[in-house]
Amino acid sequence: MNMKPTSTLMLSFVGLQGIQGLYRGYKSTVLREIPFSLVQFPLWEFLKDLWSWKQGHVVDSWQSAVCGAFAGGFAAAVTTPLDVAKTRIMLAKAGSTTASGNVLAALGGIWRTQGLSGLFAGVVPRMTAISLGGFIFLGTYEKTRQLLL
Repeated sequence: MNMKPTSTLMLSFVGLQGIQGLYRGYKSTVLREIPFSLVQFPLWEFLKDLWSWKQGHVVDSWQSAVCGAFAGGFAAAVTTPLDVAKTRIMLAKAGSTTASGNVLAALGGIWRTQGLSGLFAGVVPRMTAISLGGFIFLGTYEKTRQLLL
């Protein structure tokens, strides 16, 4: 497999934007992941506790997976504007205001030009993918935890 085109493209990119260009979306990614996790994990635990209380025993791993899917989908929905801003920052033309990485400025620009629908662009596919991931990851985590304890 010839990797020359990829390495040439990478060197060209680094030549134009510097090493910082490779990490342009790092800060906005972290700023998206913190609130996402602050919503997803407590909601997952709350839903498991509620389900356990309703049925009178600890949830099974498949039930934990269902809770994880719901928690992940909800967290994805409420943090979609941050994900949209992150994507705009990462794809912005080098040297533009958006490429500077200011998340609040990116959100403001999206709000001014596209309104609420722009801030929530792609919410359904994002919720779907993250719900599936939450189902698999958190269900597997719970099953592994039960097997080890």
